[in-house]
Amino acid sequence: MPIHKEHKEFHTIDLSTGWETPPGYPEGIKQQILAGSLDEKNKTGSRTRHLRFDAGVYTTAPFVHDYWEEVYLLSGDLTVGNDVNGNGGTSFAPGTYACRPPGAYHGPFKSEKGCMLLEIHYYDESNKAA
Repeated sequence: MPIHKEHKEFHTIDLSTGWETPPGYPEGIKQQILAGSLDEKNKTGSRTRHLRFDAGVYTTAPFVHDYWEEVYLLSGDLTVGNDVNGNGGTSFAPGTYACRPPGAYHGPFKSEKGCMLLEIHYYDESNKAA
């Protein structure tokens, strides 16, 4: 089954609405879905989203999931690899990018001043059995 998203022409994104905390994330991290959807139960779909960290927010454990993830840091600062108290890690600036295959451990993450990411998540449906 191919990956489908709705047809959307250029339009202004309202950054003041449509934000929600994703399941399993701490308060202070919010997503805004831009297109598509991801069905993790049936392992299908594709979504594009903004992910926003408030200043000082951090996660405490690495993430791992069974879909591809591409991440581009649009604004702010993002630290990767902090400890459970939010200390340490490597800081990245806007203009940095990551592409992670299914099963790749990544994080934890924090942002000192806040940040916004553009993320694309998708299942590699070409590898599924017919």
